[in-house]
Formats: sequence, structure tokens, C-alpha cells
Amino acid sequence: MSSENIRKIIHVDMDCFYAAVEMRDNPTYRNRPLAVGGHEKQRGVISTCNYEARQFGVRSAMATAKALQLCPKLLVVPGRMQVYKEVSQQIRAIFARYTDLIEPLSLDEAFLDVTHCQKHKGSATLIAEAIRNDIWKELNLTASAGIAPVKFLAKVASDMNKPNGQYVIPPDKVQYEVDKLPLEKIPGVGKVSLEKLHQAGFYVGEDIKNSDYRQLLLKFGRLGASLWNKSHGVDNREVVVERERKSVGVERTFSQNIATYDECWQVIEDKLFPELEMRLEKASPEKAIIKQGIKLKFADFQQTTIEHIHPELDLDDFKQLLRDILKRQNGREIRLLGLSVMLKPEEQVKQLSFF
Repeated sequence: MSSENIRKIIHVDMDCFYAAVEMRDNPTYRNRPLAVGGHEKQRGVISTCNYEARQFGVRSAMATAKALQLCPKLLVVPGRMQVYKEVSQQIRAIFARYTDLIEPLSLDEAFLDVTHCQKHKGSATLIAEAIRNDIWKELNLTASAGIAPVKFLAKVASDMNKPNGQYVIPPDKVQYEVDKLPLEKIPGVGKVSLEKLHQAGFYVGEDIKNSDYRQLLLKFGRLGASLWNKSHGVDNREVVVERERKSVGVERTFSQNIATYDECWQVIEDKLFPELEMRLEKASPEKAIIKQGIKLKFADFQQTTIEHIHPELDLDDFKQLLRDILKRQNGREIRLLGLSVMLKPEEQVKQLSFF
């Protein structure tokens, strides 16, 4: 790879973002185990927690009841999504001082391509330090960063010196870092895939690099191809500035399980459908959709979805979908119900409006 083709990618990841905002805004929350999210003890789920809580084994997406078992003194506070969105916009404005090539992954993390940034003599390491320093001075929040010539390694690197640190993988160290990288650290490798990889004798990047490419494809398909590229330090994905939204959804987790068609339909008619209509209006004023669907999560935490092709949002159309999906209930109670629509690609919408 010639030096002209080497990109400078930074992955910035805020440290326990929601919890950090809460501790910043309320000093009594500091220096104690804190979690944001599921304040309903029976049903809630933790959105995020601070590092004091993590020492007890509390983690994001953990049931509140389980978190309180691990850490009885855990303070659980409700989230303030509007505040987090506003802070996220302030962080985004800081990024924009250094580059226009910003790809947000969520409210608290983003990829930045600073290949052509002239600030700090074009040093991606110094630029990352400056960004983190700006965030601290202006917003009183800490961020961690990873710097690498490819996206997946920048994301891996941002986790290496958390919290409030950064890690650099220069071009000449890419293969060395990838060789020793545990496969579970590679974005996109989930628990099930990891188990299969371990069963096949793959544990670190070097194992993949030294494997037979055809066998890898036969066993793991697209994941195998992706891992093969990454094991050689290859990730050609660009930093994507604007992502086209593909779907809109709403859902409810119930404080008490429901079980019947009538109970489900009442939730859909009174709560979910009106909310879905509002969200769709914002996401696609033309209300241009391809499919609509229903999601259920049962009391045993098994999840199922059903959808069908339909060009218009239609409340009555959900009736048959609900009947069909409830055939999978098998006597189980329902803890979550959701509705979703898949949006028509923007290019198709533009063409239709033109004609």
C-alpha cells in the first residue's frame, strides 16, 4: 500500500456516555455505582452504567433485577434521551472542526476520516488528542479514541485504553496487531459465530490468516470472507457521511405480560400505531414504504418477527399479521410487542416523485 493510499481513520467512543452525562449534571451521582435505563425493577434493562458499577459485573443490556443482585447499592436513574441527543450534537460540532467525513454509529461513537486534515501537522494521533481535549474542556466528558489506517482496527483500538485514553495502530504495525487479535474483538463476530470459530480451531487473527481460504468460505460463508480480509489487515470500507435510513419501528416492553389477541390489538391500536405513524412522517414525509411487520418477545425471551410486502401504512393490515404471528405463541405469554415498516430506497422515491 503506497503512502498516498493510506487513510487516517479515528474512531471516537464516549466513555459510559449516558451515565457520564448524568454524573456531570448531578454531582451526587459521582463516585458511586450508577446505571441509566431500566428503573422498573421487574422489567427494566440497563442502557449503560459507570465504571464503578462495572466492577460489580453490571453491564449494558442486563436486566435491572440482575444488576441489583450483583450490586445492591446500584443507583438506577431514568434516561434523558433528549439531553443525550443535544450533547451528541455538541460532540458532532467538535468533530466538524477537524473533518467533514464523519460517520456516526450512535449518539456516543463515530468514525472520522482525517486523511486530509492539515491541523496538528496532519498527525491523526495529535488530532485525536485535540478532539478528546476539546470534548473534555467544553463538555466536561471523557472520550476514548482509536487511530488506524482501516475502520475495523480503529474501532478495536478505541477500546484498548478505555476510559479516557487512545491507542494508535500505525500502518507498519497492522499485521502484528491483527495476528494477535482475539476474534471476539473483531466487530461483527457474535457469540454464536465465535463458538463455531473456536470449534474449528480459530482463536486469533493469525489462525484465520494461515487457514485455507476455500475451506473458510465453505464453513463460514460471508463471515469467512470478511474475516479473511481482516486477518490480512484489509478493510476497504469508506467513512460514510450519510446513511440512508432503511426502517422505522416502535415497541413496548410490558410491566406485566399479556397473552391474548385482544390485549395485543389494543396496544397496537392505542399506542404503537399512532407512534409509528408519527415517526414515519418524520423519517419519510411521503410515507413511502415497502413492508410492514410485527415483532414479539415471549416470556421465555424467545423473539419472532413476521412481515409482508405492503406499499402503504395500514392499521387494518396489522390484524392479519397479528393473527399469523400469534400462531407461534404456543401458550407463552408476551413481554414485548413491536411494529415496524421498511422504507423504500430514497432513489426510488425520487424517481417516483419526478414522474
